[in-house]
Amino acid sequence: MEVRLKEVRGAFLQLFTAKQVNGEGEPAFSASLIMPKTSPNVKLVNSAIEAVAKEKWGEKAAGILKTLRASDRTCLHDGDTKQDYEGFPDNFFVTARSKGRPLVLNRDKTPLTEEDGKPYSGCYINAVIDVWAQDNKYGKRVNASLKGVQFVKDGDAFSASAPARLDDFEDLGEGADAGELA
Repeated sequence: MEVRLKEVRGAFLQLFTAKQVNGEGEPAFSASLIMPKTSPNVKLVNSAIEAVAKEKWGEKAAGILKTLRASDRTCLHDGDTKQDYEGFPDNFFVTARSKGRPLVLNRDKTPLTEEDGKPYSGCYINAVIDVWAQDNKYGKRVNASLKGVQFVKDGDAFSASAPARLDDFEDLGEGADAGELA
């Protein structure tokens, strides 16, 4: 079930190069999408989780979901479990992954590349995810696939992850002391 999240903070963004998580599994593109606990986005994600669970498990969905939530096996997580990470406490976050590269856009819907320096961890983005229920040899879960993100606005970068901006430097031009070291 497709869900559109508005103005969430991106963290642990792997949007341009697929990477393994903790050196395990297949490389994937991924993101953690942080939102305040009172955000309407939380209700959207919870509604999608419940809908896909009901579709997958029918009358057993409520009981299965209770177990999955208690064991943190859904794509929506309590940020208070990540106290050591900036931006997570007092918020919820969605983890989303994809084997295929997600669409990455700027505010004006033009494609972004890694060289553009955005989106970066700590900025605000819109995200499109696909919530789905898993029931296979690896167990039961409710996951989210990352379909695309759109840069919305700057935010305080996590772990100095934003590159320097042009206005962070002085114009040294061609002066009398050009080429001399201070």
